[in-house]
This record gives sequence, structure tokens and C-alpha cells, in this order.
Amino acid sequence: MIIAIDGPAGAGKSTVAKILAQKLGFLYIDTGAMYRALTLKTIEQKIDPSDIPAIVDLARHSVIDLINDELGALKVSLDGKDVSSLIREPRITMFVSDIAKIKDVREVMLGLQRKLGKSKDSVLDGRDIGTVVFPDADKKFYLDAKSDERAKRRYKELVGFGQTITLGDVESDLSNRDKIDSTRECAPLRKAEDAVYVDTTDMSIEEVVKTLLGYL
Repeated sequence: MIIAIDGPAGAGKSTVAKILAQKLGFLYIDTGAMYRALTLKTIEQKIDPSDIPAIVDLARHSVIDLINDELGALKVSLDGKDVSSLIREPRITMFVSDIAKIKDVREVMLGLQRKLGKSKDSVLDGRDIGTVVFPDADKKFYLDAKSDERAKRRYKELVGFGQTITLGDVESDLSNRDKIDSTRECAPLRKAEDAVYVDTTDMSIEEVVKTLLGYL
């Protein structure tokens, strides 16, 4: 069984998908983390974000894997190295949408995501899971929330990671990412026609999870 969860940054996709996967005993696949890992490698190798051929080549020669430990926590491996914390740094967030909009990069990631998703029952979250990665997913959800609430959530998350950042910076970043994600030529962020829309603005994580479980 494949469950697809899409939506903009800060809507609660990753947290909800992770808990849902734990409750169902499914594999949790954070597709955004895969793009973050590639962004990290791009930065570390000092490749210009506008050098598309170089980034595509990097994607084709990188080994990115997602590993769920016994407690359900997600570890992101890049070329055999655990980069779970590094990919959440502001320097990654600043460029990840630019990397993720590259068509050939998405083609590479698409293959990895489908391979992982087909390996066992899975819950995947991202921006094009129900529309592109798994258009025939058994269940599709689109999580959304008001922009100010999404910014507050992301700010709290980043502070929890030990990062020094202002709410204003987060609001600006989310606005920029929303624009890039929804207007990019390849696999733009949009709700699949058969996806269940859930506005999480005034809902707790537990309430969102319970709502999704009610559709399964």
C-alpha cells in the first residue's frame, strides 16, 4: 500500500507522515530530505546552484538513502554518511527549492523514490507524490495551513534543531519556496484531483493523524 501526502512547507507533512507510518508499520519516505541531501553535496563541492549540468551529474553519481531506525526515526544517508542534521541547516533551506526544480534532477530522484516506495508498504511526503511520483497511490492527502501558521511551525522546528533564525527570515523563506514550488515548470506543487484536502491550521498533530487514519 502506498500513501501519498503532499502540501507546502510547514503544513505538517513530515511529522504526520512519520507518525502515520509508525502506527501502520509502514516505511516512511521523506522525499524532501533527498533533495536536501543533494543540495548539501552541491554546496560542499562548491558547485554554483545555477550550474545545472554539474548538479545533474552530481545527482546521478550520488548515493542517497533513507533509513528508518527501530523507533521510526528517519536517518538520511549521503554516500554512506549520516547527514540527517546537516540537511536542516539554513544554508540548505536557502537553495533546496532551486535544486529541486531542475527537471533532470527530479528524474533521478523520481527513480529513487519509486524504488523505495515499491520496496514495501510506504508513506511518502513531498510536493508531487500524488501527482507525479505515485499518481496511482492507494490514498492521497493534501495538507495545507495558513501561511503565518506554517511559518510559526517551521520557526519552532528550526529553533528545535538549535538554529539561530528569526521568524521574519522563516516567513520570507517560506514565501519564496511557495512561489518556486508552485510555479516551477517540472512537477509543480498542486493538489491531485483525487487527494483529500486537510486544512491543518487549527489542528494538532494528533488530530491530523486521526483524520487521515479515518480515511484508511
